[in-house]
Amino acid sequence: MKQDITAIFIDLGNTLRMLVEDEAHMAQARQKIVELVGTTEDPKAFCEKLAARYKVYRKWAFENLAEAPEAELWTRWLTPEFPAERIAPLGGELTYQFRQSMGRRVVVDGGREVVDELHKRGYILGIISNLIGTREIPEWLAAEGFDPYFKVVVLSSVYGRRKPDPSIYHEAARLAGVDPAACVYVGDNPKRDVVGTRQAGFGMIVLMVSPEKLAAAPITAENQPDLIIHEFQQLLDHFPAREG
Repeated sequence: MKQDITAIFIDLGNTLRMLVEDEAHMAQARQKIVELVGTTEDPKAFCEKLAARYKVYRKWAFENLAEAPEAELWTRWLTPEFPAERIAPLGGELTYQFRQSMGRRVVVDGGREVVDELHKRGYILGIISNLIGTREIPEWLAAEGFDPYFKVVVLSSVYGRRKPDPSIYHEAARLAGVDPAACVYVGDNPKRDVVGTRQAGFGMIVLMVSPEKLAAAPITAENQPDLIIHEFQQLLDHFPAREG
């Protein structure tokens, strides 16, 4: 290990959780969306239109390193043709269902055991993730029984800024009461999860990348992490029990 690490912050998508296609789950969410919006359009076709608009929003979010509030996401970006006064109060539920329409998210293989063991080894654990929506993660953490493990959860949807903005990492370290130099971040995206973390002064950066992805997009000098792992369970090989 590079130095004494006190806190380990973990990304969600493609790190602690994986997206699984579940047509029944997705279809139910699509139907709920059209009912909430109040349209007679085919649910699948309507959600395909939303997905195209979401790409435009994502481009804006990436360029500005910002996350729009849920009401603004729907009234400005996703359903601007519907009455804002009716859509805005539904922003939270619409965002939740929109996320469900993409698939079902499951804990990565060995994720629960690794989180439990790192907690037992004495590390402060936290989550830092770019994410639209404020409802999904608190509910997911409670349903999975992860609440006791994660002292800090910083989501771009709540904080308002996105990775790689260094401030989101600073906020996580501040909430944990740990100096950034004693923090590690575990992510999967070389472009978003290295530069900002480095600028924030985190002591260590870990990327979880499959050999196939690594071969297709080799690591550059700009996004070189301190450690590359291929499976989540490998974290236990590099973070032994803390003294005391």
